[in-house]
Amino acid sequence: MNVRIWNVKLAIRTGAVVTVAALSLAACSASNEEPSGTESTGTEETTDAMELSGNLQGAGASSQESGMDAWRAGFQAMYADVTVGYDPVGSGGGIEQFLSGAVPFAGSDGLLDAEEYELAVERCDGDGGAYHLPMYISPVAVIFNIEGLDSINLDGETLANIFDGNITSWDDEAIASQNEGVELPSDTITVVYRSDSSGTSDNFTDYLEQASNGAWPYEATKEFATAADQSIGADGTSAVVDTVTNTPNSIGYADASRAGSLGTVALKVGEEYVPFSAEAAANIVTASPLAENSNGDNDLAYAIDRTTEDSSAYPLTLVSYHIVCSQYDDETERTLVTEFEKYVASAEGQAVAAEAAGIAPLSADLSAQVTAILDEIAANA
Repeated sequence: MNVRIWNVKLAIRTGAVVTVAALSLAACSASNEEPSGTESTGTEETTDAMELSGNLQGAGASSQESGMDAWRAGFQAMYADVTVGYDPVGSGGGIEQFLSGAVPFAGSDGLLDAEEYELAVERCDGDGGAYHLPMYISPVAVIFNIEGLDSINLDGETLANIFDGNITSWDDEAIASQNEGVELPSDTITVVYRSDSSGTSDNFTDYLEQASNGAWPYEATKEFATAADQSIGADGTSAVVDTVTNTPNSIGYADASRAGSLGTVALKVGEEYVPFSAEAAANIVTASPLAENSNGDNDLAYAIDRTTEDSSAYPLTLVSYHIVCSQYDDETERTLVTEFEKYVASAEGQAVAAEAAGIAPLSADLSAQVTAILDEIAANA
């Protein structure tokens, strides 16, 4: 982490090239690098009837990839002269690119730490720094590959002991006692984890730290730590899913939209076992407070309650954010970023992501709050 922060500081101080989002204030341009080929939906709103054009690039959480594909397509259908790109490099990589000025927004399943908040003040050219805007609410699925099984029950303590290598066989009594009548193999468990800096790992280890009764000996972190001898690191969500799919008797974790046909774990919440669902994910966010170290009222960074006993909620839920500046160095960049983010937060944007990725859409109140914050973002021209 320290090496990454040092590299970000160096990039800022040496004037890293910023990907500039262009905005045409005149008529639509004659051509576009990536024409959408889709007619306008007729729902777009423009400022003073101006048309957007240009190239907007973001980077970050791979969990958002399916949702981002839907958002890009929807926004480009509204504005045929805009090209939106997204590099699903992982939350840590996206934050690094954002802080260095390489992209004007980052997608992240984890929150900026104290030092990254400080770097964001310098990156964003003003005292306001950066804001987290919740855009993608999704359960994290604990996925497994056991022939003939599509679901098992586990509590947080047992999961922690599996992922730290203290429980090594599927027929261990700690697992069997929670799955009466289920035929579990005696095979060795292979743990699959994210080897890159990942907000999904941050959320998963936060759950293990809070919900394991002290069995998880590490702090929540984007860099997964495990003492399991039988373990495989995989770079990115797709690689984790592929590795679990191709490794019999393995277990891992990934955004639930990517679980596919793999088996999934129902987590113990109170006295019941709760499978993941969009509704249960939305319920845990509603019941959770904002983080204590957030950057003021416009920074909507949540501290998810992992120890809830409310069985209508799924505590292993990630709130994936778009991290944006509180102000941008020119009006053109600000307008393109804020118009895209307003679409993402809108009922239409949330609906297309729900269809594509199974997310829990933002509530109407939260969507309105995000839009109001975007309206306050300024240009430091």
